[in-house]
Amino acid sequence: MTARLADLWYELPWAVRRVVVPAIAVAALVLYPKYMSNLPTQFPEMSTAVVMCVFIVMALGLNVVVGYAGLLDLGYVAFYAAGAYVAGWFATLQFAPHVHHLWAVGVPSDLPGVHINVWLLMLAVGAAFAALLGVIIGLPTLRLRGDYLAIVTLGFGEIIPQAVNNGDNWFGHNVTNGPNGLTPIDQLGFGSAIHNTFGFLPENYRREFDVNNYYYWTGLFLIAVTLFCCIRLRDSRLGRAWVAIREDEIAAAAMGIPLMRTKTLAYAIGAFFGGVAGCFFAIYKSSTFPQDFTLNISIFVLCMVILGGMGNVWGVMLGGAVLAYLNYQGLNSIGRTFNDTFGTQISVPTYSFGIFGTVIVIMMLVRPQGLIPSRRRRAEFAAAEEGVSVGKAVMEE
Repeated sequence: MTARLADLWYELPWAVRRVVVPAIAVAALVLYPKYMSNLPTQFPEMSTAVVMCVFIVMALGLNVVVGYAGLLDLGYVAFYAAGAYVAGWFATLQFAPHVHHLWAVGVPSDLPGVHINVWLLMLAVGAAFAALLGVIIGLPTLRLRGDYLAIVTLGFGEIIPQAVNNGDNWFGHNVTNGPNGLTPIDQLGFGSAIHNTFGFLPENYRREFDVNNYYYWTGLFLIAVTLFCCIRLRDSRLGRAWVAIREDEIAAAAMGIPLMRTKTLAYAIGAFFGGVAGCFFAIYKSSTFPQDFTLNISIFVLCMVILGGMGNVWGVMLGGAVLAYLNYQGLNSIGRTFNDTFGTQISVPTYSFGIFGTVIVIMMLVRPQGLIPSRRRRAEFAAAEEGVSVGKAVMEE
């Protein structure tokens, strides 16, 4: 069924596939808050839509590491935490009584602490810090391969949450405020000058009645930027080097590709987008706590990449949207519908891990290439079934 739909898609005229359908999809997403109230309750609420945007950005970032470069990373939550704590450090009262402000929006000038413009934190500082952490973690670990790499990254994914949980006494200093976390975090906004100039750009998101709508549109903007970067990277010389390493590391090295530098770049770029997502989500929640960064998140995001189709940005976005929706709202809606229909009292979200595990197992049995696989991955499975070379299968497509 899915294969037939894919064939029908490629049979459509180029203009329809490349212009008409994407334009309709973008318009539907941007205008979603305007017509959401007229849809059935099973559709994502605005708060759920914001969370879906966060996880889609994270899934696209992990796809660079897993889908493009073929590096199994089980510690991706570390970069998510790095971005969140940058927002916590530089947009809260954490470092009071010191008073340092830099283009802060909606913050009194005498408010204690370090307050840097949250747009700058989200798009530059938090992302850069996460990328730097990715380089620091990657340099000693990326010499490993396969299961060994997965185990080491799993270790770092466990170390980071424990480190921030005990960060209220790092060398005698309270850096992360330990299990109490960092709150409240400054909110997004454009300031009075821009607001008065353009009108429709809010001065401070939290002062708006439909605050979730503005965070949703900001999330769409982050997805668009991440998607553009991922597509450009995929089609670049660096992207081809990642694919070469993923397919055969020894052959790639023999062809002159610097393995460590290329792998580290994949790790750093994936961490960059993880930092963006973490910083954005912390600002949305106005808080960050060590309990937010468990191993389950790394596994959850990896499942999004596998479910959607490793290496294909569109599939990864679909996988991220589906699993995030199910986790934060969908299972509750399914449970209510099921209980109302059959008169039961089953708490479906209680079995979320079993449900997600079952979905992944079924996908591996029925469609191991993912919902929307990349062209090369689809050709690999076709070649395996027909007993021909991958190159021939790609040419036939």
